Amino acid sequence: MVVEKWSEADVPAQDGRVAVITGANTGIGFETARVLAERGATVVLAVRDTEKGEDAAARIAATVPRAKVSVRELDLASLASVRAAAERLRAEHARIDLLINNAGVMYTPKATTRDGFELQFGTNHLGHFALTGLLLDRLLSVPGSRVVTVSSMAHRFRSEIDFEDPRAERSYDRISAYGRSKLANLLFTRELQTRLADRKADTVATAAHPGLSATELMRHLPGPLNDSMKRFGSLVAQSPAMGALPTLRAATDPRARGGSYYGPDGFMETRGYPVPVKVDARARDTAAQRRLWTLSEDLTGVTFPV
Repeated sequence: MVVEKWSEADVPAQDGRVAVITGANTGIGFETARVLAERGATVVLAVRDTEKGEDAAARIAATVPRAKVSVRELDLASLASVRAAAERLRAEHARIDLLINNAGVMYTPKATTRDGFELQFGTNHLGHFALTGLLLDRLLSVPGSRVVTVSSMAHRFRSEIDFEDPRAERSYDRISAYGRSKLANLLFTRELQTRLADRKADTVATAAHPGLSATELMRHLPGPLNDSMKRFGSLVAQSPAMGALPTLRAATDPRARGGSYYGPDGFMETRGYPVPVKVDARARDTAAQRRLWTLSEDLTGVTFPV
């Protein structure tokens, strides 16, 4: 049996393409931006902290002298910021080839977004839902364009969406809240792909997860888990560059199909090279996909052109 090891070397040329990547100043977002810039894409780092974004852009330019990289402010925890960022991006780019919904927060103590949503659900799902809806018409007529949303293995665990309490006002568990937000990422991807296919659009929606990757996302791990990661993380977690490969494959592999989901091929999908991986049955629930879509439109005020 031939074992496929899809790597950075397999990313095709991206000359003439525009890629918008959220949370691209660090971790797998930064590595995704670096590789796409190396392949010739015009890359927009859409980040909350523009100072860190400019530092990331400078690091990319240091290794890719001809890199076409810009930084734009985007705070996914604020719908006003999402709308402002989308308006600026629309003004600057008549076309967008890749929208990579990468940014996220993980296992945060109970907190809310500027609009009063539970922070993890509001940032990881609602912010990206709104951004995608506001930018989608810039992708629809572009052959080969893709919306890639980064989910997590956590979508399989303690992740049921409480449609009666989307703001988590009755109770809050940060591990469940994270899993819920990552399940929402996949429900969103699959419903978006259904709508794109019905329209026969040139755009497709895909998803990916990085496995267990040593990034800043881990900073809110509960005490014992945080201690274990500090001690043994290098033994079990892979580098951000490896963690970015599923995203890059979902974004650029010509063989990727709408609705596909990529993750590492190693033990329990924690590390390894990117391959198609299974989506939990909860994410394949078409009724839940439609219900989440309607709820997300109501909460964000954003409707899609599909």
